[in-house]
Amino acid sequence: MHNAPGQVFLADCPTRLTVEIITEKWAVIVLFALSLKPQRPSELAELIGGISRKVLTQTLRRLQAYGLVERHAYAEAPPRVEYSLTELGGTLVEPIRALTDWARDNGEAIVNFQEKKQA
Repeated sequence: MHNAPGQVFLADCPTRLTVEIITEKWAVIVLFALSLKPQRPSELAELIGGISRKVLTQTLRRLQAYGLVERHAYAEAPPRVEYSLTELGGTLVEPIRALTDWARDNGEAIVNFQEKKQA
């Protein structure tokens, strides 16, 4: 069932909840990083850069709680944990790729606009 266009503005709308989840500051970046391959938290932190371990952990837990990411704990010594996209999380790869392409194509224009505005 699809929501009517105006429904997305209602506080209890599933569409609004979903948009809020994926527009959290680090969510799209973490999801995009996991679209490359399953990764350990240390690999994600190194790949992403600028994200603290605490915030990365919080982001992964939040995405896991909504069924977008899954955690795999391996019984090894030392213990190893990897995160990957769920099937549902995988459905976000194409929209995130499109958004990333747009950002890559237009990022410089946004920076230039900001610089002109501040000058």
